[in-house]
Amino acid sequence: MSQREIIHTDDAPAAIGPYSQAVRVGDTVYLSGQIALDPASMTLVEGGIEAQTRRVFDNLTAVCRAAGGELADVVKLQIYLPDLSHFETVNGIMKEYLSEPFPARAALGVRALPKGAEVEIDGVMVLPG
Repeated sequence: MSQREIIHTDDAPAAIGPYSQAVRVGDTVYLSGQIALDPASMTLVEGGIEAQTRRVFDNLTAVCRAAGGELADVVKLQIYLPDLSHFETVNGIMKEYLSEPFPARAALGVRALPKGAEVEIDGVMVLPG
């Protein structure tokens, strides 16, 4: 059985439940879902879907770096949206944080997210060998 390493950084929000920010097994890092919580205040950022999506990508970036990688090392993202009309907005902001070749991705419509968030994103990162 592979050894698990728990990843934590103060540069991303603390877990709001019984989970870790990320778990590394070998060269693979499983990133827990991030919502748009400010890491310092643990409050949801204001400013709508644009501000929330940027905060989510900033939080994911911080966790990736704490695990020894970068957002560009993410191979799979999963996006959760209570309002699928925000799909194109999230796509545009994603292009600000990532470039081709883009990771594999799914976008799902969900009924609600924790704390009333407008977007949540999780992913899988493979560290360079």
